[in-house]
Amino acid sequence: MTLAIAIVITLLLWASSFTAIKAALTEFSPMHLATFRFGVASLVLVAIAMFKRVRVPDAADVPTIILAGLLGITGYHAALNFGQMTVSAGAASFVVNTVPLFTTLLAAGFLGEKPPSKTVIGLLVSFSGVLVIAMSESKGFSLNRGAVLILIAALFQSGYIVLQKPLLKKYSVLEVVCYTIWAGTAGLSLFGPGTVAEVSHASAKAAMYVIYLAIFPGVVAGLTWSAMVARLPASQAVSFLYVVPALSIVVAWVWLRELPTLGSIVGGLVILAGVAIVNHAKLKAHLVAAAK
Repeated sequence: MTLAIAIVITLLLWASSFTAIKAALTEFSPMHLATFRFGVASLVLVAIAMFKRVRVPDAADVPTIILAGLLGITGYHAALNFGQMTVSAGAASFVVNTVPLFTTLLAAGFLGEKPPSKTVIGLLVSFSGVLVIAMSESKGFSLNRGAVLILIAALFQSGYIVLQKPLLKKYSVLEVVCYTIWAGTAGLSLFGPGTVAEVSHASAKAAMYVIYLAIFPGVVAGLTWSAMVARLPASQAVSFLYVVPALSIVVAWVWLRELPTLGSIVGGLVILAGVAIVNHAKLKAHLVAAAK
């Protein structure tokens, strides 16, 4: 698979996930949607792990793997799914795009990477964008709880990324993905009985939305993302993710005929401005490299 194909597949599938979640939430509760999705993804990864002979992790790394799974899978998707009950798919993708900023702050606290002053400025700018979206999506002057939950999801995802760093020095990307998804699915297992009941009463269309989320934005995009990381510096690979919110709006319009409010679009642009302030040097280097 060429690098260009891996990039296109990753961005399109991850952009589509927000719309697919919104569609699936019409018949699934947030926690049962997450449980069904990652139950399917875990089974697919078991088959891949057997074929690829994924190693058993060292006992010393199990606590980190469990915490990463609980944050990046259980916590992130629970907060995201609940948040998208009242927030449009496009707006949700913009709020989630604060992940690079939170990751920078967490890396400063836990990995000793001190953020420069522009990072603090960028964070404040992005937070103002989140505030605009939260107020716009509530259709009034109160904060939309869904937007706050999606912001919490971004924090969980940032914690997951920071916990991944030491694991990726020891294990392959596929192994880390398998370990954390299995751990996160175990965290969702409490909702298993209710999930079975919802699946049995859901329409085939709604069930296919969740299976799509499991296999394509979950497993397939995870593997194509790994291909990107393997061929590009991490900073360049991450820079492509800034395209996801714009693609999400297009996918939501085509799929659900849903467009975020004008305030959400403005807030999203403000969030991207904050991200650009933090990552200006990285984006410039990427554009130069892409032009060659």
